[in-house]
Amino acid sequence: MAGRRPLISGNWKMHHNHFEAIQAVQKLSYVVSANDLEAVDVSVHPPFTDLRSVQTVIESDEVGIALGAQHCHWEDKGAFTGEVSPSMLAKLNVSLVIVGHSERRELFGETDEDVNRKVKAVLAAGMTPIMCCGETLEEREAGGAVAKVEGQVRAGLDGLKADQVGGLVIAYEPIWAIGTGRTATPEDAQEMCAAVRSTVRDRWGALAADDVRIQYGGSVKPVNAPDLMGQPDIDGALVGGASLDPDEFARIIAYRLVG
Repeated sequence: MAGRRPLISGNWKMHHNHFEAIQAVQKLSYVVSANDLEAVDVSVHPPFTDLRSVQTVIESDEVGIALGAQHCHWEDKGAFTGEVSPSMLAKLNVSLVIVGHSERRELFGETDEDVNRKVKAVLAAGMTPIMCCGETLEEREAGGAVAKVEGQVRAGLDGLKADQVGGLVIAYEPIWAIGTGRTATPEDAQEMCAAVRSTVRDRWGALAADDVRIQYGGSVKPVNAPDLMGQPDIDGALVGGASLDPDEFARIIAYRLVG
């Protein structure tokens, strides 16, 4: 991990109304130890309707976790019904925004070009993108996993400077492991995260490659988190379903104490 600070992010997807969100964050603050929060960065990414409520809890209770969002548009304002701009998120003290999640790509047709626009817009608003990449089962079985992910990284970060790339987060999430209960082996996950870092090194240089944090996402649970996080090129986890349960999420955050 080469001194990179781990980042464990909880992507709530379309779960928790704002009452449930308040309860979840309050409980998380009780069950996560101060020692864990000193060693690991933690973010939660609620639905848009929960953001203000969660922001209030985090700030009033001084909870040591970051507020994140799941998505945004690349424009700052305009006639885009149903969309939310980066500047709107920044005003709520959102610090991390997931960009290009596979569900956004697969279900809503987001292209690499869309992802690139959003990455740049999030950075321009003073926030940090968590840019997602990953292959389908068919692409993996055909031997095209590395090429697919390399292409997504290059396209999604196109036009950025080396220091910008070094400061952001890339989440490798094999599409076949998201919400399926299937998980890449630690060795498979390491191979792909190493490929992501190698792509950054080839395009943006060694310093950017050493600094960029790479998360693994795909059915991360307390039982597999320690082995995944023990890999040299895995700097964190993008957690889906397990992040909805504060107790389970806290056990993932405490992965260093397991085993």
